[in-house]
Amino acid sequence: MKSDIEIAKEAKLKPITEIASQIGIEDSFLEPYGKYIAKVDTKILRTLSEKKDGKLILVTAMTPTPAGEGKTTTSIGLSMALNKLGKKSIVTLREPSLGPVFGIKGGAAGGGYSQVLPMENINLHFTGDIHAISAAHNLLSAVIDAHIKFGNELGIDPTKVYWKRTMDMNDRALRQIVVGLGGTANGHPREDGFIITAASEIMAILCLAKDIKDLKERISNIVVAQSYDKKLIKVKDLKIEGAMATLLKDAIKPNLVQTIENTPAFIHGGPFANIAHGTNSIIATKLALKLADYVVTEAGFAADLGAEKFLDFVAPTAGYNINAVVIVATIKALKYHGGVKKDELNKENVEAMIKGMENLRVHVENMKKYNVPVVVALNVFNTDTEKELEEFSKHCEMPHAFVRAFEKGGEGAIDLANLVLENITDNQYKPLLNEKMTLEEKIETLAKEIYRAGNIIYTDSAKSKLRFLKKHGYDSLPVIVAKTQSSISDDPKKINAPSGYEFTIRNFELSAGAGFVVALAGDIMRMPGLSKIPNAVNIDIDEDGNISGLS
Repeated sequence: MKSDIEIAKEAKLKPITEIASQIGIEDSFLEPYGKYIAKVDTKILRTLSEKKDGKLILVTAMTPTPAGEGKTTTSIGLSMALNKLGKKSIVTLREPSLGPVFGIKGGAAGGGYSQVLPMENINLHFTGDIHAISAAHNLLSAVIDAHIKFGNELGIDPTKVYWKRTMDMNDRALRQIVVGLGGTANGHPREDGFIITAASEIMAILCLAKDIKDLKERISNIVVAQSYDKKLIKVKDLKIEGAMATLLKDAIKPNLVQTIENTPAFIHGGPFANIAHGTNSIIATKLALKLADYVVTEAGFAADLGAEKFLDFVAPTAGYNINAVVIVATIKALKYHGGVKKDELNKENVEAMIKGMENLRVHVENMKKYNVPVVVALNVFNTDTEKELEEFSKHCEMPHAFVRAFEKGGEGAIDLANLVLENITDNQYKPLLNEKMTLEEKIETLAKEIYRAGNIIYTDSAKSKLRFLKKHGYDSLPVIVAKTQSSISDDPKKINAPSGYEFTIRNFELSAGAGFVVALAGDIMRMPGLSKIPNAVNIDIDEDGNISGLS
């Protein structure tokens, strides 16, 4: 089969003005970035305020494995299939981060005949949103150090600066650094570090903000440091929320592109799901809901991470109703959770597959707790055997469909689209968490109901930070649990469906601007590193400007 980039190059794209016109976006709200990409002015939402929202379909997955499950490919394929059935559908996705693109994953715009295009632009600099976020983030970093150098009127304790610098690339050497060396002209030496831009609180804020006013308010509330007299220092104290929002004036506008079959797609924002809320911007999805009958959106990693955060935090923040949940599974992933090693996943192993279905069952049960209809999408690979597929159908008690969007595009997801349409509902979903719960009650609910843990343990560091949060009035904020994506538990080695174990909260981090508290249940890497042979060695460009290796 041809590579993703070869397939993408053969696609017949329509002008972005035509794509916009077919979903009712007038030229006056369109800001083209070339022929096939455009930003949409957020003012369009005011003209659509009276229009009824379409139905929202959330795509998530069973616990991910090194083999990859194809969640984005399935999301794109489902939206294309709905359009083939005569429905008006838009897919909303996150923007790829350059770090993973050049690190371990390669492209992140779907695959095969189920892609969003132009994939080279989307995977690279796109419309510059992530660079704008980096600039806003680093403006704050620079202002903090300048403030300390020039009199430090706020009394910032240099050992209590919480705000690190950022860049959109994997670079482990920058995780812990010292800044301000070279004499007094360069400021005061202190420890610092870098995080990847997708992990920045600015990224989370951009994806949660309802408009520019909300964006500025959230930025102003970011807690960046502590003073010598134990006061919290916020962006509003440095008086640069306006400047930071100015850098984001274009980044807040959703990006409109199209799929390989010319289905409209919004790709906007890209927070990680193991350290933040893991889904595209509220603005993009709200706009899609006003313009389409069915919106397909994806949440990062598995249902215990991205989907839980979407259902317990993003949807209540945005005011969404979730009408259906699709859980993506693969035969390879089932076998992996059944105990098969990565290099043996291509071999038929029905017994291991059936054993691994416990992982899928837990995720299905968890999603049903939110009062939403749940269906399973089995993403079929060419290594799957007929016997494995037959046995899957025998043992899967949930409504399910085989998906072949990778090789057949929208046609390969028709069965899934029909299944979703049969099960979708207008019933109001119900979050598991609510604002009346204490922080500890929220964590206990997630640990026992979603992660299937027994006891919850708080380290001394976590207990100390919990007292800090209570002292400053942040203990009533929503909670985002940062944990491994490789297991339902907090231990990446516990595959399949662990239960009754001890779930440990190691510490807390405050994202006051984004409006949540992060409970750290493991060593979560905010600045990834490159592997010995990164994907960068596969990416090249010839003298005619043709790119290869983005797949």
